[in-house]
Amino acid sequence: MALRIERDGERGVALVILDRPEKLNAIDLETAEELVSLWRELRYDESVRAAVLTGAGTRAFCTGIDRGVQVPQPPSPYAIDDPLLRIGPKANDLWKPVVAAVEGMACGGAFYLLGEAEFIVASREATFFDPHTTYGMVSAYEAIAMAQRMPFGEVARMSLMGTAERVSAARAYATGLVSEVTEPGGAVAAALRAAAVIAGYPTDAVQGTVRAVWSAKEAARTQALAQAPALIALGNLAPERQGELFEGRGGGGAAVVR
Repeated sequence: MALRIERDGERGVALVILDRPEKLNAIDLETAEELVSLWRELRYDESVRAAVLTGAGTRAFCTGIDRGVQVPQPPSPYAIDDPLLRIGPKANDLWKPVVAAVEGMACGGAFYLLGEAEFIVASREATFFDPHTTYGMVSAYEAIAMAQRMPFGEVARMSLMGTAERVSAARAYATGLVSEVTEPGGAVAAALRAAAVIAGYPTDAVQGTVRAVWSAKEAARTQALAQAPALIALGNLAPERQGELFEGRGGGGAAVVR
């Protein structure tokens, strides 16, 4: 099992832990399926009224998809199969509040999870970055998720700078990505305290508020997500295919494996 879950029935809070510290909590296909199953399970678990999501250890919250994973892709440049699209709570129709607790690195595909949390608590040693452009890949879903939380210029800078720049917890707090910064090792405890407060309130009011907050940006997010597959598939084409499409003017790119 790549996930651990610790339930506190008295407070109504579940702690969900990505448990692959030796892989910096990167997500393989098994972990992706476990996340889908867990969020769907929590929809029906009335003893859990709020959740905290974190990664095992202090080196990384999550570093996105495991680089060893190979995901077969359809031949159409307008379609892409992405196993991370279903790993978040909202993708699985879970409207119980989820608080993310970040220690260490959060990068790349981690934003699929951070983008579907209600808010983020981070250690002051946490860092956030998006490596896609460095490796000749399009950042689409990650950038879209962060655009719901950060000012345009900050999202553009992080997405375009790739591995050359990491956003500190202090900067993430200043730009609204992170709502609370703790001492090293304190992110989970702070997130659990916040989740326990929320879980103590009437469930229907809490879940209705979660849904209302998400509806505020849902239309723009839906439109942006509709464009993402084609942008990724086209931008990540191998150089020889780009040459075919752009009469030899296409630059380098990586095969579509996310």
